[in-house]
Amino acid sequence: MSADFEPGHRRPEGEPSDQLDPGPPPDDPGRRRPRSSRPDRDAEPGAGQALWLIGGAVAIAVGTALGWDAGAVSQVVTPPPLLRAALVGVSFAGGVVLLLTALGRLAAESAEALPPPAGYASERDIAGMIRAVRLVFLAVAAFAAGAGWLIGHPLPLVVALVIAGVDILETSFLLVVVALRSSR
Repeated sequence: MSADFEPGHRRPEGEPSDQLDPGPPPDDPGRRRPRSSRPDRDAEPGAGQALWLIGGAVAIAVGTALGWDAGAVSQVVTPPPLLRAALVGVSFAGGVVLLLTALGRLAAESAEALPPPAGYASERDIAGMIRAVRLVFLAVAAFAAGAGWLIGHPLPLVVALVIAGVDILETSFLLVVVALRSSR
């Protein structure tokens, strides 16, 4: 028996088992829903996502404006020793909390069932995964800010502002795209 196999397939082409099964209809009550606690929260882009976009732009603008004034940079980077120690502690503690929260969210996502085969709609909570990745980058920004205050140099603080601002802008745009795409 000879059969022509296409790379990546285990059956000869054209057999009925190669056809995709459409699966359950979208309104089937037995169909799994995304893990979101509020299923309609990503239905359309809203004010919350706009605020995140504005927050990211503000972080970048503040970092840029602060960089032009050497006196202001000096005051922010080297505050009084007690305040500086508190800023380092809060930055590192906040970074740890953000990182653990993000890892918990990502681990909860990976504990879900295997992704559906090709041709099926995904049941993954893409918006939730994007938010978890946002938290990872915000944790990195918090660690960078803490390092800046620890060593008393402005570069890690600028890096922290850039990481936070760009990440917030990027993930907000991704969340808007996911919301618009899922509303179709």
